[in-house]
Amino acid sequence: MELAINMVVPLLLAGVALYGMARGVDVYDGLLAGAREGLGVLLRIVPALVILLPAVYMLRASGALELAAGVLAPLLEVVGIPPETVGLMLVRPVSGSAALGVGAELIAAYGPDSLIGRTAAVMLGSTETTFYTIAVYFGAAGIVKTRYAVPAALCADLAGFLAAAWAVRLLF
Repeated sequence: MELAINMVVPLLLAGVALYGMARGVDVYDGLLAGAREGLGVLLRIVPALVILLPAVYMLRASGALELAAGVLAPLLEVVGIPPETVGLMLVRPVSGSAALGVGAELIAAYGPDSLIGRTAAVMLGSTETTFYTIAVYFGAAGIVKTRYAVPAALCADLAGFLAAAWAVRLLF
């Protein structure tokens, strides 16, 4: 059984290559064209990533996230979100790796079976790295003006954070 699972990807690649050859497609040229296009996309999205990732780390290192957490804590308690998760909520739309780090810190500090640990885990799974995703996809498509995409995506993130906190309270 393990051998069959290990062979899925090689067999899939071989099947696609054989199908392309049977249809008269130059598979190697198609592969090169796809790689060329992929490099073009990479060149369009790298500048946004070069700006985005250091900005997140600077905010975290400066203490600005902790300051925001202190300010937002009373409001979060009213809507049922553990105030300890505010750092995660502020970082998640910007950076997945930073959010994972904050989530891991919360789980280590409060435990994986605590309300805060479970809420952090569900928040990580139910929200998106909004700005990263918009930078990548809009950059790849050459879209400069995001119009309503950012506010709509941030509203979806807020809904995900609320739903995560409420679901954890309801189910656990």
